[in-house]
Amino acid sequence: MPADATLEQELKSHIREVPDFPKPGILFYDITTLLKHPRGLKIVLDRMTSYYQNRLIDTVIGIESRGFIFAPYIAAQLGAGFVPVRKPKKLPAEKESISYELEYGTDTLEIHRDAVGKGHNVIIVDDLLATGGTARAVTQLVEKLGGNVVGLSFVVELEFLPGREKLAGYDVFSLLKYAS
Repeated sequence: MPADATLEQELKSHIREVPDFPKPGILFYDITTLLKHPRGLKIVLDRMTSYYQNRLIDTVIGIESRGFIFAPYIAAQLGAGFVPVRKPKKLPAEKESISYELEYGTDTLEIHRDAVGKGHNVIIVDDLLATGGTARAVTQLVEKLGGNVVGLSFVVELEFLPGREKLAGYDVFSLLKYAS
């Protein structure tokens, strides 16, 4: 078995699978059990960072809330700034908002208008790529502010959902993939 497959199995062994959360029929991949494992956490952070090591990155955006765990570390390692994208009414200054469809309704995200400069190279970071609606909304916010989305980075990707399709045309990196 290749080293990467063994490493992937090791990391997946630290992710708790919770059935019927947040609603019946959903299998929730809980990364908090991976985060408390020192070696697993270091591997995740190092791999997510090294993927962008040789690119000029100005800003790393973390999507609320679990993107906040990974994005500041990646930003610091790449010599970039960190910007949070928040849920409504959390940011104090002028902001740009976007509402988007979820499988069960709508949601809204906000970013400060001065968070991304025109032409800035941006990475968007979150813990999970599922349906892709949240990540796609953030790409739209970044581009509205004049930023260039260099890539999107996720710890986990649920390949059986259409997330990657919604992000067609973008460089999407996911460390751990679940086919079903």
